[in-house]
Amino acid sequence: MDKQLVTVSMGMKKADLAVVNGKIVNVYSKEVYDGGVAVSNGKIAAVGDIKYCIGEDTKIIDAKGKYLLPGFIDGHIHPESTNLSIRSFAEIVLTHGTTAVMADMHEVGVVGGLEAIEAVLDEAQATDLKIYFVVPSHVPFAPGLETSGGFFNSEIIKKALSRRDAVGLSEIVAPYLLQGNAELIKAMEIASSMGKSLQGHLPEMKGPAMNACMSAGVSTDHESLSTEDAIERLRAGCHLMMREGSAARNMTECLKAITEHKLDSTMCSIVTDDLHTVDAVERGHLDDAVRTALKNGIDFVTAVQMVTVNAARAFNLDREIGALAPGRRADIIISEGPEDFKVLSVISGGNLVVEDSKLIKCYDKVEHKACLLNTIKLSKKITAEDLMIKVDKEAKEAKVKVMRTLDWIPITFGQEAILPVKDGVVECDLEQDILYIAQVERHGKNGNIGKAFMGGFNLKSGAIASSVGHDNHNIIVLGTNFEDMALAVNRIADIQGGQVLVNNGEVICEVEYPILGLLSDLDAWELASQKKILNSKIHELGCTISIPFMFLSFICLAAIPEYAVTDYGFIDVMQQKIINPVFELIK
Repeated sequence: MDKQLVTVSMGMKKADLAVVNGKIVNVYSKEVYDGGVAVSNGKIAAVGDIKYCIGEDTKIIDAKGKYLLPGFIDGHIHPESTNLSIRSFAEIVLTHGTTAVMADMHEVGVVGGLEAIEAVLDEAQATDLKIYFVVPSHVPFAPGLETSGGFFNSEIIKKALSRRDAVGLSEIVAPYLLQGNAELIKAMEIASSMGKSLQGHLPEMKGPAMNACMSAGVSTDHESLSTEDAIERLRAGCHLMMREGSAARNMTECLKAITEHKLDSTMCSIVTDDLHTVDAVERGHLDDAVRTALKNGIDFVTAVQMVTVNAARAFNLDREIGALAPGRRADIIISEGPEDFKVLSVISGGNLVVEDSKLIKCYDKVEHKACLLNTIKLSKKITAEDLMIKVDKEAKEAKVKVMRTLDWIPITFGQEAILPVKDGVVECDLEQDILYIAQVERHGKNGNIGKAFMGGFNLKSGAIASSVGHDNHNIIVLGTNFEDMALAVNRIADIQGGQVLVNNGEVICEVEYPILGLLSDLDAWELASQKKILNSKIHELGCTISIPFMFLSFICLAAIPEYAVTDYGFIDVMQQKIINPVFELIK
């Protein structure tokens, strides 16, 4: 028991901080009423009539009749998707009212293992953002189909789950569970025995498959794409995490389960999963999701519940965070009302960090541990020939399987095409929007290069490459010619990670990610500016994908239908096997 907090709650001692003259949004009683919040040592001591808690030394913040909300909670996010180091990440999400995140740092683990994740979590201690650790259930994501730098097994997972900040096992992939993957099941049993939650990754799960996942103890899912998916999950007792991120915005369809089908919203929260830096700066974080929910017919208090207490309940943390109530962490937002919703000021853990919509508390850059640096280790310099798909020199044409991405979500589907063959090399075809794509192993383990054909990007010249490639983070490269592709890959190695655009043998634009090949120490506003310039130059070369590098990063994810490319080769995701993109030659 926090005896000091109790004495302040009784009025026997005075609060450190008091927010007065506000409209309290009570996510428990679903009321809005006048009052304030008293804070002692980072926790809430009293809510409502708090005059008795105010003394001479109490810092007073006048809400001036604005709304008082609990700090926002993102129940499923990969902070690395912003490409920001953890302190810069904290700055941007705090600006938008997010005071706690359930962070799956799988991407960090892919490159540097648990050691790297713990180094990042240590760096985060200097911030006011509360980070709960949701432990990756697998690294790599697709064993036997990709090469990663880090590695997790059930023993490493047990060690990670033993951390005080660990609250669950993340991304339990339904097919692996249903196939009886022994290591995954062992990890789930360990997590359950330690009282940690089991967080699902359940795309396309319906009927018996969905029932089996629930029976196994999985409690949440963030992969619903449709209203029907949302309804099925809620009826099965699965906490519905409605995704409204940058790579996928599914919340509008999911909300219809509430607005049209009148289902209860208690088991619903809003998550972002992956957040692009430009979106974080220009649109916001969960504050933007609240605005979208309001526009789609959700009432104000319900929308607030879905980014606060409901998210906390999904991890059994609602006695700790997620509400303006005594004993909870002092995470308080002062905001405009539902008609023109905007975060004005933010208190996180009792500290004022945002005032008048401006970040007033920035965090020093850190000297990163060695495990986070110098992680790009090519086995050799890449040549144009290394990236070619070679066939019989007598062939004139090749029948190939092309993976094509949707332009609104990076899910691929297959299509057949006929491509020309010249001197035994299968060529791309810009008129058909079929490009070369490859992934080059960069962890210094085997030098693998996987190759395939890609549609949907509409790039007309040059090549783009990135050291961000889910879920192995080898170097992914897409292009119209092999020479530019090779230059782009080698440039990524030279700068120790980042994203590069090459055209006609020249590096046109680049953004550096020297931390794990994933992250930058720039603040969000500067990184967003650099990314916008890079994206605009790619669009000038014909690319029609709005955020090309984020989409490109998912093309190597061997867990999202229907096809992918990893350093092992062209992957049929549904069959979880490597296939040849060329299936017939025409002579």
